[in-house]
Amino acid sequence: MNNENNTANIESDAEATEVTNQSRHLKGIVKKLFTFIAVIGALLHIFILNFYPIEPWLFRSMHLAFGVILGFLLFKPYKNAKDRVSLIDWVMIIGIVFVTGYIFANLSALLFRVGVMPETLDTVVAAVGVLLVLELTRRTSGWALPILASIFILYSFAGPYLPGILHHNGYSFDRFITYIFSVDGVFGVTLDVSSKYILLFIIFGSFLQMSGVGRYFIDFSFSLAGGMRGGPAKVSILSSGLMGMMNGTSAGNAVATGSLTIPLMRRVGYPSRFAAATEATASAGGQIMIPIMGAGAFLMAEITGIAYSEIILAATIPALLYFLSVFFMVDFQAIKSGMKGLSRKELPSLKGVFKQAYLFIPVILLITALLSGYSVIRSGTVAIVACLVVSWLTKEHRMGPKRIVQALELGMRNTIQLLAVCATAGIIVGVISLTGVGMRFSSMLLGIADANTLIALIFAMFISVLLGMGMPTTAAYAVAASVVAPGLIQIGIEPLFAHMFVFYYAVMSAITPPVALAAYAAAGVAGTDPFRTGITAFKLGIAAFIVPYMFIYSPELMLFGSFGEIVLSVITASIGIYLLAAAVQAWFAGAEANIFVRGVLISAAILFIYASIFTDILAIFVVTSCFILQRAKKTKVLTNESVTS
Repeated sequence: MNNENNTANIESDAEATEVTNQSRHLKGIVKKLFTFIAVIGALLHIFILNFYPIEPWLFRSMHLAFGVILGFLLFKPYKNAKDRVSLIDWVMIIGIVFVTGYIFANLSALLFRVGVMPETLDTVVAAVGVLLVLELTRRTSGWALPILASIFILYSFAGPYLPGILHHNGYSFDRFITYIFSVDGVFGVTLDVSSKYILLFIIFGSFLQMSGVGRYFIDFSFSLAGGMRGGPAKVSILSSGLMGMMNGTSAGNAVATGSLTIPLMRRVGYPSRFAAATEATASAGGQIMIPIMGAGAFLMAEITGIAYSEIILAATIPALLYFLSVFFMVDFQAIKSGMKGLSRKELPSLKGVFKQAYLFIPVILLITALLSGYSVIRSGTVAIVACLVVSWLTKEHRMGPKRIVQALELGMRNTIQLLAVCATAGIIVGVISLTGVGMRFSSMLLGIADANTLIALIFAMFISVLLGMGMPTTAAYAVAASVVAPGLIQIGIEPLFAHMFVFYYAVMSAITPPVALAAYAAAGVAGTDPFRTGITAFKLGIAAFIVPYMFIYSPELMLFGSFGEIVLSVITASIGIYLLAAAVQAWFAGAEANIFVRGVLISAAILFIYASIFTDILAIFVVTSCFILQRAKKTKVLTNESVTS
């Protein structure tokens, strides 16, 4: 495998991060206009964030305006529409310019009267703004999130007619729509995170691609894991973790890295569906990979008020456990199928890879700056500059003015989808806050927990996954954090643990049928049935479903406890995940595992969840018994084979 091919794959997939088929192939003056607006938007964001902060509502409205303008230039209203930008698109672009201009011109008055005593024009502007946000989200992410947002909007007016915890007094249209199209809704915390952090780190990701660092991540993964049994699947896990943390969307990452890893997985013997599912599961894991966590860490810090550095330190071991679980799954599959890795001559030269280790500098610099206490914005900006400088050390990827423009354009292009879903998620969060339904849900969860905390956690898990289906991780977490996390906190779970719990399951929703976005995207690359691929991805990721329970019941996994307690918890948790993977893949101690052995392995895995010496000893006894049975079975099989031969 040569580096040039890798590079071509990465750069040709630069536009594949949008998982919709509705993007236009821009040409001529429209393409130049798009590039000009995108570059100006990227530079303006970076300048304001670093040197000239402005009033938050103004900055977020500017952020939304750039996203909507670029979005209606780039995305068609439906899949088979013509590439030409239509009259209705231009009307909507003019509409967002008018809306933004109105906010800029009337900011002082709007701060006092929206949601309380709005004027007629306030209501019209807010209604137009909400419709534009919903339409852009539909074009970029499909119908799921706009429909969910519409249900919440409908709930705002239907509340007086609903029973029980869903009942509220209702609101007039003008008060509701102006409240939602303000800093309490569309321009709330989700769009704040999009404007400050998501955009910055997506631009960082585009600079990684253009500078050759992104290609190096994949080369590094291949040189490290490509020669192992079933090597390309393990490469997928490594590369998707490295690239996915900066991508911001599981499905986009599955397309971008899957176009390279899925064909190679098939080549060494993995079935197409399994290859696509592996890429989807690994790509979903990229959203929990530190230090960026697909922007989830930034959103969590904004919502909880917990320091960013504390969040990423606490997330370290759970993230590693997630990827360890996927690694075990693909390794068992490789063992069962007798797979081998790629030959050394097909892999990037180890010597060449290590000679280019300086390409890790931007990421190392980013992590160092974040952990040293520098602001997220300053750290991200320094990392972008570091990508630029590092590119000058390689002739092939040296970034001149043209490539810098391409990187800035790519960053803004890849921000559009997440910007839209953050704005729409703001509508949902605003409704939850306005109607108080989140607090009522918390009370219900508290009632369940009075009977059994585990049942309350299971209930919270299902709600988090259900709310996240069909949505990018950022939006899924924003909604779950508003509905589920307060309830978990109310039943006595620490805020960091509660939010990490719902964040994990928001990530898992990307590989959970019936609407598994990451699996569907990977299935498109592999040419397999999307739903069946989703089932396989769910199976591969099922071991990771117990990780949140592990850190709830073993806080040492979030680095709360002594060094010895943390080490012991990591060891037992790793064993538990190994056993669960063995049970799912029906393979243990070198032999096929029957239904009885698989059931015992699952029981042992659950015992390892609890941070208790008693349960650990019991689990070890159970596993040892299984091991002896399996080795005896293997010996018997080998004996029969030798007699037959």
